[in-house]
Amino acid sequence: MAIKRFIPYPDKRLRSVCADVTEITDAVKDAWKDMFDTMYAMPGVGLGANQIGVMQRLAVVDCQDDFSGPLMMANPVILHASAQLREHEEGSPNLPGVWAKISRPRAVTVAYRDESGAVVEKDLIGIWATSVQHQIDHLNGKMYFDHLSPVKRKMLLAKAAKIAKKGSE
Repeated sequence: MAIKRFIPYPDKRLRSVCADVTEITDAVKDAWKDMFDTMYAMPGVGLGANQIGVMQRLAVVDCQDDFSGPLMMANPVILHASAQLREHEEGSPNLPGVWAKISRPRAVTVAYRDESGAVVEKDLIGIWATSVQHQIDHLNGKMYFDHLSPVKRKMLLAKAAKIAKKGSE
């Protein structure tokens, strides 16, 4: 399909809750294809639709390990999360050049509608669980750095602003 442009932070769409998907249409399937093209070009392991300006609860994840294939999710929700946490360096193409170590549940059970419209429940662990949680945060208008303390968040955003200013000179 097409590689889409990332919405730059602090665009309000990144802080908005995305609309539920009521039906899996050709337009939804096309959006997923664009999201995969954009994610693979990044390269990355997941993408929420609002990151490219599509304000629907759509996400894609492909962590390319021994898992059976990429996930295309409509209306994903976390049903269960492990008490054990996993720390992982996270970033976003919407705020390029900065990353932070974020602690999230190591394993989750997620429910979503797949490309056929069926409701699927899937247990995920490690990077798969981290990426799905990261994408669901995006769909809820939350960014990874919202998990940081106020001081660390302020420092990360100041660094990102400095990088952006330097890039525009």
